[in-house]
Amino acid sequence: MKNKEILKVEDLNVRFDDVQILSNINFSLKKKDVLIILGPNGSGKSTLLRAILNLIPHTGKVLWNTKDISYLPSQELLIRKNIPPISIEEFFKFKNTTKSEVTSIIKSVGLEESILKKEFSQLSTGQFQRMIIAWSLVNKPKVLIFDEPTSGIDIGGEETIYTLLHKFWEEYGLTIILVTHDLNIVWEHASKVLCLNKKITCMGEPEKILTPENLKKIYGTGIKFYKHRHKK
Repeated sequence: MKNKEILKVEDLNVRFDDVQILSNINFSLKKKDVLIILGPNGSGKSTLLRAILNLIPHTGKVLWNTKDISYLPSQELLIRKNIPPISIEEFFKFKNTTKSEVTSIIKSVGLEESILKKEFSQLSTGQFQRMIIAWSLVNKPKVLIFDEPTSGIDIGGEETIYTLLHKFWEEYGLTIILVTHDLNIVWEHASKVLCLNKKITCMGEPEKILTPENLKKIYGTGIKFYKHRHKK
């Protein structure tokens, strides 16, 4: 594993019973890469995230150059309905951190300190997602893995969440792995794109590999191609 690589995946396969979910996945990431994983529903995107975190059985090699990883799975909004009635402040006590660090990170994601006294059920969708980002970043991880962080949020809220992630990517030098269906986010933030449909159909810099032909391979017909990137 090269020194600058933070992750290397070799011949990764995932099989559940008689169904092959992922086949021969090979890729590597450097520190501060922003990898966005694209693919249709059922293509194995969430499975890939869980496999590289060794959360599910797989074959092949997954080599990390860090143990400092923060992972937020999809459907947090459903999961929080089953969380006991604890306050946000009590929730952050599960982290090995100080009150001042918690207050600082809460404010940095645009929330008021008073939100720490609220329970999960009292947060709006946008507040909850901001709080979850704060939770994932409070210990300053090296790698942040997000599975559709803006699911269930309106467009304005989506832009805010991704702007926050970009801000912390710049400040902390994060490596980010992100699953999303939004191609505009790819143009805006990705340094690499992994196109997945059970196997890798294409991978590389978005400008080079997100062609109409490759998008058709990923999603089939009916995909409109818009290239959009803000100039920094």
